[in-house]
Amino acid sequence: MTRFVFAGVTALLLAGAVTRAQAPAPVAQAPIFKSESELVVVHVLVTDRSGGYVSGLSEKAFALYDETRPQIPKFFLNEDAPVTVGLVIDSSGSMAQARDRVIAASTEFVKASNPEDEVFALAFNDDVHPALGGNSFTSDPAVLGSALARAFQPIGRTALYDAVVEGLEYGSHGMHDRRVLIVVSDGGDNASDAGLKDVVTKVQESNTVIYGIAIADRNDPDANPKKLKELAEISGGGFFAPEDVNEVREVFQKIARDVRHMYTIGFEPMNSAYHSGFHKLRVEVKTPDGRKFSVKSRAGYLKTHVGP
Repeated sequence: MTRFVFAGVTALLLAGAVTRAQAPAPVAQAPIFKSESELVVVHVLVTDRSGGYVSGLSEKAFALYDETRPQIPKFFLNEDAPVTVGLVIDSSGSMAQARDRVIAASTEFVKASNPEDEVFALAFNDDVHPALGGNSFTSDPAVLGSALARAFQPIGRTALYDAVVEGLEYGSHGMHDRRVLIVVSDGGDNASDAGLKDVVTKVQESNTVIYGIAIADRNDPDANPKKLKELAEISGGGFFAPEDVNEVREVFQKIARDVRHMYTIGFEPMNSAYHSGFHKLRVEVKTPDGRKFSVKSRAGYLKTHVGP
């Protein structure tokens, strides 16, 4: 994968910041985009009329608008560049029946992903627990599976919002600006310090795509899959509500395919000209032959200040 280097990139910021549980061999030309300036990252999934992935598009095929202003990309990544992936897994008492299948599906997800991806995992019930310990990442399916087996002990209540906030923060310490959270829960929350409004703000500020997998008992009054769906849609990700826990494996495989087919565009807004608050984003895809595609990306981002 080609390394993109830009003015202001400070690749050494992350040196020594995290401990790798399973450090992959160094890869020359691995893309790292870390900048002191404000950078908005937009992940884009392009599909045709039949739902098939559209591969091989160049940067020229994309037009990106912040509100009504066209943007000049700071960088562009084609599909299957390495990703920092977080698995945020509900380990409250209501998830007991799904435990073994979720662990197995998570392990197979890593096998189906780019081998240069880095993965972390958080298990949550009344509190949030890093499955790998510390700020560790891995690319080894066996290491991840063993860590989840230790950390995923279904008991207690559900601190979903706290877990999402912690997952966004944890992922920001990864090597890659392509970041994804996969949140497995029934969508209910009865133990968090953070509220839904807090989480929505964090998601809008973040460059992370969220995929939600709702595993819910229809007779459970605390389950709320709609909240999980809301967070996923705000980020430009996807939401799945399998009817049977046996379908969890295929959902994870679908997410792995989505992630490997995403395009990524980064741009720096002009601080002096842009208002604070929520900024709507629009991505258009045009090709010389005029084919029409479906484009999926985040609806916008939250800008908290204006000026240098």
